[in-house]
Amino acid sequence: MELFSELSVLVVLATAVALVMRILRQPLIIGHILTGLIAGPFVLNIVHSEETLALLGQIGVAILLFTVGLHLDPAIIKKFGRVSLVTGVGQVVITSLVGYWICVALGFPLLPSLYIAIALAFSSTIIIMKLISDKGDLETLYAKIAIGFLLVQDLIAVVLLFTIPLFTTDASFVSIGTLVALGLALIFVIALVAHFILPRVSAAIAKSHEFLFLFALAWGIGIAALFRELGFSLESGALIAGVALATMPARLEISARLSPLRDFFIVIFFIYLGAELQLSSIGELIIPAVILSALVLIGNPLILMAILGFMGYKKKTSLQTGFTVAQISEFSLILVALGVSLGHLTQEHLSLVTLVGLITIFGSTYLVLYSDGIYKRLSPLLSLFERKNAHEPRMRFKHYEIILFGCNRVGHDFLNVLEKFGRPFVVVDHDPDRISELERRGIPALFGDAGDPDFLETIDFSRVELVLSTVPETNTNALLHQTVRAQAPEAVVIVVAHRVTDAIGHYEGGVDYVVLPHFLGSKHAAEIVLRFKSNRAKYDILRSEHLDDLLLRVSAGHEHPEGKK
Repeated sequence: MELFSELSVLVVLATAVALVMRILRQPLIIGHILTGLIAGPFVLNIVHSEETLALLGQIGVAILLFTVGLHLDPAIIKKFGRVSLVTGVGQVVITSLVGYWICVALGFPLLPSLYIAIALAFSSTIIIMKLISDKGDLETLYAKIAIGFLLVQDLIAVVLLFTIPLFTTDASFVSIGTLVALGLALIFVIALVAHFILPRVSAAIAKSHEFLFLFALAWGIGIAALFRELGFSLESGALIAGVALATMPARLEISARLSPLRDFFIVIFFIYLGAELQLSSIGELIIPAVILSALVLIGNPLILMAILGFMGYKKKTSLQTGFTVAQISEFSLILVALGVSLGHLTQEHLSLVTLVGLITIFGSTYLVLYSDGIYKRLSPLLSLFERKNAHEPRMRFKHYEIILFGCNRVGHDFLNVLEKFGRPFVVVDHDPDRISELERRGIPALFGDAGDPDFLETIDFSRVELVLSTVPETNTNALLHQTVRAQAPEAVVIVVAHRVTDAIGHYEGGVDYVVLPHFLGSKHAAEIVLRFKSNRAKYDILRSEHLDDLLLRVSAGHEHPEGKK
């Protein structure tokens, strides 16, 4: 079967399995792994282009972690650096010790026991970031902590992958020190470019949709590839590339434009992961696999909860963070595969860790996605993991009560009014020069396209009270209204229209008020906003009067449907 046909069959099969998962209300990640198992050698055996699938999966991993990095403000990393280091190192050490004694008790030799125990200590950055992103929790406290300690674990794994071969060769440890110095120097150079050069060219980059997309892709994948070529992990390079752009005004636009590409390649990654699982000796390995899986699914969360509780975090944060370590990492499989290649382990050990990986990935998916419901049931029992007078840092979410889309001539009139409110607001515009001007004035601003559904998904409308759109496109305003209503049903939505028929359509769709600039001056409309603010009842009265007037104009022939006299 040709490569194109093979990929086509995999996509069709993945869609069918995903449909079943949707019907059963199960996480799609599980469906993608099942697709790989079905397509793999144990069922249909249609996967023959392993290298190509691995490459596509690596691209997906790079884009995923790059977009995650876009949400990581360097100030947040500094704020949670201590807890990330303590939990990352502490959980790896404790899990390794406990896992080692369990493996020895199960009858494994000492060296394989050490390998397997260390492999069980690492958690998958890729899977957890995908789950947290799907759940919409990237801005939560537990997500920030998880991202931090997962990065610490990845760094530990990378160091192990480089140092273990040294025990079987005559290589010098000097090479490791050189590698670390090189990595620090590379991060320093990227930070300099991000701080001094990118702000000066970001406006020019953002003027073109296509160029912004290509620049972001080249930056993210390019830095990830550079890190890998120098001996570091692709994951760490992609994450650092994203963090470097986390302060750019166009970061949300970049994330939105990369999302469809990211999702496709990540599906391929999980399919490949499922297809590569080796389950030939499952009968002999099932009992030790279940025992070791219990350590990962139950023991790892308990270990992390104990550490976080000791550090003063509350029980809900400890539980949700603990669930993020309830699976093993792709580094676990790589580490064990390295042991096989060095002659330290057998293929049976690799199959055991693979089976543990399958069980724990499935189990942790449910734990992370349904952590809120689990917490409600277990809350009385979790007080053991919370110190008296526990105090954890509060996340300062950027929730805005008012959002203004478009800062054109009409938008400036509204902006002058909003500055008098004294309430938190943000301006969204797709002109990088306007964004730069607003930032110079100290006005909160986001670069993005209101007509892009993926971009709108990056904005939290749940606490918004008033949304103003001066964007003239009817379809854009309809999409914006629909998106706002889905998250904030009681929010006041005001849009601009240039035709009477468009205004009537917006009213019939449920928009609270429509500004027709050639009938009603934008300054007058701004004064209405100043008087009514977010009082929806007052807008209802004005809306009814305005709609009746517009319908009367159309029916009496005083106004052409297209808005011309």
